[in-house]
Amino acid sequence: MSRLDIEKIKHLHSVDSAIEHLFKQIEPSTKLREALSFAVEAHKTQFRKSGEPYIIHPILVSSIVATITNDESMSIAALLHDVVEDTQMTVLDIEKSFGHDVANLVEGLTKIDLIRDAELIPSSSDEKLIVSALSFRKMLVASIHDVRVLVVKLCDRLHNMLTLDALAPHKQHRIAEETLVVYGPIAHRLGISFLKNLLEDLSFSYLFREEKHYIDNYLDTNYRELETKLQEFRESVSKLLVQNGYCDDDFEILSRVKHKYSIYLKMQRKGISIDEVLDLLAIRILAKNEIDCYKILGIIHLHFKPLASRFKDYIAIAKENGYQTIHTSVFFNSVIFEVQIRTYEMHKTAEYGIAAHWKYKNGGSEISLDWLKNLQYQNESVEDFYEMIKNDLYSDEISLFSPKGDAFTLPRGSVVLDFAYFVHSKIGDRAVSALVNKEKVSLLTELKNGDIVKIITDKDSITRCSWIDAVKTSRAKSAMKALCNSKFKHIDALTSVSIIATIMDLNHSRVEEWFVEHNCGDTKLKIPNDLSQLKESVTKYVEELSQNQRFSSFLTRRKFKFKEYINQGVKVITNKSVNGLIFDYCCHPKMSDPIVGILHGSKVHIHHKMCQNALQLIKENVPMVFVKWEDKKIYHYHIIVSLQSEKGALANFLTYLAKLDIDIVSIVLGKERVDHVHYCEIDFHSMEANIYQLQGKIEKKVKVINLIRTDDAYKRD
Repeated sequence: MSRLDIEKIKHLHSVDSAIEHLFKQIEPSTKLREALSFAVEAHKTQFRKSGEPYIIHPILVSSIVATITNDESMSIAALLHDVVEDTQMTVLDIEKSFGHDVANLVEGLTKIDLIRDAELIPSSSDEKLIVSALSFRKMLVASIHDVRVLVVKLCDRLHNMLTLDALAPHKQHRIAEETLVVYGPIAHRLGISFLKNLLEDLSFSYLFREEKHYIDNYLDTNYRELETKLQEFRESVSKLLVQNGYCDDDFEILSRVKHKYSIYLKMQRKGISIDEVLDLLAIRILAKNEIDCYKILGIIHLHFKPLASRFKDYIAIAKENGYQTIHTSVFFNSVIFEVQIRTYEMHKTAEYGIAAHWKYKNGGSEISLDWLKNLQYQNESVEDFYEMIKNDLYSDEISLFSPKGDAFTLPRGSVVLDFAYFVHSKIGDRAVSALVNKEKVSLLTELKNGDIVKIITDKDSITRCSWIDAVKTSRAKSAMKALCNSKFKHIDALTSVSIIATIMDLNHSRVEEWFVEHNCGDTKLKIPNDLSQLKESVTKYVEELSQNQRFSSFLTRRKFKFKEYINQGVKVITNKSVNGLIFDYCCHPKMSDPIVGILHGSKVHIHHKMCQNALQLIKENVPMVFVKWEDKKIYHYHIIVSLQSEKGALANFLTYLAKLDIDIVSIVLGKERVDHVHYCEIDFHSMEANIYQLQGKIEKKVKVINLIRTDDAYKRD
């Protein structure tokens, strides 16, 4: 479904136009017409906040469902999804009229509303919604047994978001936050990327209005330039493929600008501006088969310089939700483009995810959602995939000149920013653009022998942590890393004061004075990352206070005994009471990212250390706690085993894996069955690094057909 289709749905305001749109998406069978009449009658006296007849909503939800799948039961369930809750009709009434399958789906959809009422805090509460929204999401995934229910619910939520303008601002914010925390991640796990992106962008527009305005303004201002760059690269790649033997109908090239919430998250996680988002522009090449995907990748890498460490092969090793695509990033005309390569079939799966199972066939069996139950923020995407390309080695050098005629020698392949740092580190830190041969260019423009380069600077240094891989020279890389480290030190200095002040219930200014009095500059920087340094500083501070009689009562009233909490792979150390951990949606820190912990009541909110929202809170002297990732290495595996087709075989095997301290991510059972034997495929995490020892332990229970490390496709041990 395109953005254009979504805009059309948003502007359908009459029952007749909604019905007309529905019947363009799905064949109007007798059963579907009966369901439509049933829904119209059931909702005939109801109206939405906008004043429109309520029936328009279920009709348009059904039409969105129909664009994803031609499963008639799902479209009918979408038409009837509010009937049981809003009218006198029962699930039994629906089953009598439309059958068991539709009734089950409607019952599942009704159950979601009941769970929502039970788990989600009321709008009158002062508690942060994200806390109960996470609980709601967990309950939702655990209790819904037919995945089609979630697909219909996502479509329902999409239409609600499209019509959110009719509600009061506080309700808009609440529903948008619920959508971002609950439904966006579920759409991601189901692999329905177009729904995920739409839900995220719509939520983003209500939750972060200023940030969205900034991104919109940038994209609008630079629209022609961005479209021109995309068109030039698309045409260049198309011409290249034809020159290498491909016909025009052998492939298709799509282009896109990164969706807005994703741009915002990248800016938050990296602490960068929109200009520094390396995968802002992308093309997607669709091919007929897998072999062609790799051939096309070879052609791309041979003709465009690939960017080191930005290659991922999700065809050889698919993501947990079935996503398969090759990702790479290359330079073209001084601009970095992300290139995605996949087959047409992979494209359907990427767009529609698990719903693609019903795209071209009616009906759908219940599918287990066990693999969804590990839904956590820090696992939103598969991490630690292997790197397959290294930096190109250039032996040639080029001569460059300043406007005054000074000569500089740099490695071939250097970009303008390399030149800026070669002149002086301060020039590189403050560089904003450049003139090459008197023409304005970006800082990532690759330089040629004999170029005359003038660097244009700003008065302030600019942190570009995500550009470190884009420059060529070690001088530029080390200077950029130093600037990034400087920003981390600034954040650590503020964080250490907040952590100490929170532990001791002191004013921030008093703690800051204490650090200055004791010349603890280096210590202050270590505290957020070194638990022993934190404990030593608190002990020293307490000992000093104990010598002053004025503070004796202060010390007796307070306890400075540290407690350790471990939750979702994060270790929290504090003397405060903690009963929960939240990965905040403004930056979604992932495993191994640098993090900070902000205390809201008894909940610790985890933010990426570069998150601008977190930095603002830190500057406001909010309570903070010491946080770090657990000190353990997790390895990712995929195994295929054979199980006897007998009652309890799978349960016994899973119990055995639990005893081996194996964390199961996903299970597929029964795809193949030969002579009373099921072949079971499992993705799991384990702390066992030796694959042979692990296989030996598992083979004590079952026969292992294949076992591989999915975090490193080339590592058998």
